[in-house]
Amino acid sequence: MGIERKFVQDGLTKARINEYFTKQLERAGYGGMVINRTPMGTQITLFAEKPGMVIGKGGKTIHRLTNDMSYVYNVDNPQIDVQEIKVPELNAQMMANRLANALERGWYFRKAGYNMLRRIMDSGALGCEIVLSGKFTGPRSKVSKMVEGYIKHAGKPAEELVDTGFATAVKKLGTIGCRVRIVQPGTELPGKFYMLKDEKPAASETPEPEAKAKEGIKEVLEKTPEKSGMKNIRQVGSVWEHTHDDLDWHPMSVPHPAATAVPVTEVTEEEPAAAVEAESTVEVKTAVEAEPSMETVDKPVQSPDIELPEGEQTRINDGLEEHKHEGYDYWHPSSRTHKTKGDEN
Repeated sequence: MGIERKFVQDGLTKARINEYFTKQLERAGYGGMVINRTPMGTQITLFAEKPGMVIGKGGKTIHRLTNDMSYVYNVDNPQIDVQEIKVPELNAQMMANRLANALERGWYFRKAGYNMLRRIMDSGALGCEIVLSGKFTGPRSKVSKMVEGYIKHAGKPAEELVDTGFATAVKKLGTIGCRVRIVQPGTELPGKFYMLKDEKPAASETPEPEAKAKEGIKEVLEKTPEKSGMKNIRQVGSVWEHTHDDLDWHPMSVPHPAATAVPVTEVTEEEPAAAVEAESTVEVKTAVEAEPSMETVDKPVQSPDIELPEGEQTRINDGLEEHKHEGYDYWHPSSRTHKTKGDEN
């Protein structure tokens, strides 16, 4: 039980030292202390609103405090350092002392508490809690709690992140305890998360379906030939259509009948070139250059099985061989059986 008693004794000594400094440095604006034990001795850091009053004229006050620590409280080789508090409203001990003084001067407890809470939050604190306990106005004691902002009440964050101060106000009805807890500005609160901004996704190498469709339409338009005789071109859904002078709207993908070219015969010295060209050459018109029509170019075609009389004309119409007799204006297939003289009607 020796080590446990040592811890208890050290805690009791620290509480007595804190109470001593609170009484001795009340006018200097005492704001708490930190004790660190080192091999060279005990380092005591005091926080005060007016460091000059802690040091005293020629260091007289600080020497007296050092001697009291050494002989009264048995502190090993004490060394006292003083630091100034730049923002008193963010120091819990100083705010507790000021609240106790206000209550002793006769301020109403709720007015004094909310006034102090407002001053602390206006200074930038993330959270504040003020608890007043004792006899305020009646014969029975009660507790009044005022909270604003973020406050941790339990666990390790409550010990490390929250600054705590306590003071007592002595009145005729009794003693009032004032506890102030403050979360300093800039404290990294546990469990707090931040929303990341949505970054624009990098452009993918593969184009999107809409982009593909647009590119395909653009290519079709660029590759579409300018056909003579076409009045208009339109798109119905995903199908491109066109119209001719003598035809209605129809898909452009439908094959158009085209006249076949007739082989050109060789020109010999015996036959004139003009006569050979007139008989063998045929003007070929493709679907892009001319309008598709049912008329075809006449050309001499002879069937190996049927002997045609002289003066007849032949042509190829949609892959079918046709001919026309002399003296008649209609065309008919060459494979049709022909009547001869003497046959019955």
